[in-house]
This record gives sequence, structure tokens and C-alpha cells, in this order.
Amino acid sequence: MKKILLVYNPVSGRGVFKKKIDSVIDKLQRRNILTAVYRTRKENSIADFADCVKIFGAEGIISAGGDGTLHQVVNWLMKSKIDLPVGIIGSGTSNDFATHLELDGENYFDTIAAGNTRPVDLGKVGAEFFINVASAGVFTSIAHEVDSKQKNTLGKFAYYLRGIGELKNFKPVQFEISADGKNFQLDAFLFLVLNSPAVASLKKISDIAKIDDGKLDLIALKKTSPRQLLQLSKKILSGETVQDDENIFYLQAKNFVITSTEKLTSDLDGEVGGELPLQIETIPHALNFFVS
Repeated sequence: MKKILLVYNPVSGRGVFKKKIDSVIDKLQRRNILTAVYRTRKENSIADFADCVKIFGAEGIISAGGDGTLHQVVNWLMKSKIDLPVGIIGSGTSNDFATHLELDGENYFDTIAAGNTRPVDLGKVGAEFFINVASAGVFTSIAHEVDSKQKNTLGKFAYYLRGIGELKNFKPVQFEISADGKNFQLDAFLFLVLNSPAVASLKKISDIAKIDDGKLDLIALKKTSPRQLLQLSKKILSGETVQDDENIFYLQAKNFVITSTEKLTSDLDGEVGGELPLQIETIPHALNFFVS
């Protein structure tokens, strides 16, 4: 009997997963999978998680929550040097990485039972890993500043409301970017360093970004007029890719060094990161994920 450790966040996505736990365990058990449950709390530590994995003898991990919960699980695994396949049950306000992998549905439990996996790259900033995106600039602080009650009530719409309110305050920042030794300078509102093409609840901001190509993709929104910014926003919201848009600076690289003239705090998978400058590297095929 296979053993899976289910790590769940009790507050992600208005706490909806708490009502699904029994159903999820039943689906796993019917596939001959024994499940232990690990509840995330502020008091959790890497050592606690590692001990739980070892004592239970887990052969795989399922992250049940949003992108922030997955970020936490990925960092626990990497920092503990635990090499186990990861599954995702997206149940947070934002589930960009799970959306990209198209992991919804009953068949996904068959995938976990069969042990079908795919290697996935990670990004690394200092000692911290990210699974989907590192960013800084305008909008980066929105995820951190949205009131938790508003977030739980409105979900993704809370981010959009806050973003609309910030439009009048848009000011470009001067960035210096080193990408695999090549240097660039530009005035931009923000940058995103992507692992997958799904970000900010948008499914395909790029048709080039891949999660297993050994590279990360940088997208920067260049200084532009309000009219052009509105047109670009409509393009993004309509599901079009933007890497070739004239208002976008786009490139791929294994390693980045990004500095700014302003004091900026970064965001890693929706969690508060360090201040710029950032040194970002790709960790190729760092973890395996359950994928059909």
C-alpha cells in the first residue's frame, strides 16, 4: 500500500478544503493509498515536516491549498533534501501552477496511484525556492496588502479591485538586468520571472515558457502610456500571449541578476520575498510532480 502525506492549509480559498478532506482520503484509500494528514500552521517548521515524512514513511506529498501552500511545501522538501513526488489539489485563492498542469478531476487520483510523474524546474533566490513566479514592481505588493477578509470573501476579484485602484499611482522604475551575462537596462512598471506561463490567474501569458526546459522566462512591462497600458491589459485578460507585444520586454535565461533604482520588495509565489537586488537561478528538474 502506497503512503501519501496530505499537506493542507486550513485557511486557503476561504477554507473550502476542510469540507473535502474526507472525500479526498476516500478517493485515495479506494486506490490502495494510505493517507496521513499534515495541517499547516504558523508554528510549523522544516524539521517538523521532515520528521513527519520520515515517521510516516511517505512515498509522496500532496499539497492542498493555493500557490502559497505549494511554495511552502516545495521549500520544505528542497531545504530538507527530501526527494519525493508532489501532487497538487488546488484549493486556494490563486492556483496558477495547478491550473497550468491541468490537475483537476477524478482521473488525477488515478495518476497519483499509478505514480506517473514529470520533472519540473524550480527557481531559486538566495536560500528560497519558487515554483512559479518571482516578481517586483507595481502590483507586487497587492497580494500582500489585500485585506484577508476581503480576499476570503471576494477571492481573485479582490486582487483586481485593488489593482484598479492603484492605476493612478503607476510610476516606472529603472531596472538593470543581467541575463546569463548579457546586460540590459529599461524603465518598467514591473517584472515577472516565470517558470510556467500561468500567472495572476491568467492561463497563458506566454506560449514559450516551459516548466522543464532548464530556463526561466522574464517578462517586464515597459514604461508606456495609460492608453497602451489599457490595451495591453485587455489583451492579457482576453487570453492572448504577450511576449511579442511592443510594450513587453521578454527573454529567457538560466540565471538573472536584477537591480533597481528604487527600494523594492520582491514576491515569490505570492509570498513576501527579499529586497532587490535579486540573484535568480534555475534549478533544472528539481522535483517530480504527479502529472498524467
